[in-house]
Amino acid sequence: MVEIRGSSINGSINALKEKKGDQTYNTIISQLDEKSRQLFEAPISDRGWYSLDSFIKFLEQDIKLTANGDENALATWTGALNEKYIRDIYGSFIGSESAQFFIGHVLILNQFYFRGISIRISFDGPNKAIIKYTGFEKQHRLVEQIIIGFYRKV
Repeated sequence: MVEIRGSSINGSINALKEKKGDQTYNTIISQLDEKSRQLFEAPISDRGWYSLDSFIKFLEQDIKLTANGDENALATWTGALNEKYIRDIYGSFIGSESAQFFIGHVLILNQFYFRGISIRISFDGPNKAIIKYTGFEKQHRLVEQIIIGFYRKV
């Protein structure tokens, strides 16, 4: 089973509440299946591990309600959430280290947020990396948009 770190879930919840308010969040939660709703009604520890399936169901409802079903909006949202983090945390790497070094650190970060997957990287020249994630399942298709949004800002 693939799991996601609680801090990722909390970041998404906080961004949604900030952007759309508590009422929208509560509407989304009310539309989830019982198992997923229980996850979102209980406190979520930043350091805990939670079902990626439940988080994906949350994202699906969020997209239906706030983005008119446009799944591509998730890449935009993710990019905006990660932009400040990347600038603040990894900004010191840019210019002083190679692209390979920077991407390696980004991969470590991704492994910190997902459990039950593997990530492989290969470099095809100084400006091109091929990154392969394995372990995600068909129902996790929205993770692709999250990853696209993340790497757009890298």
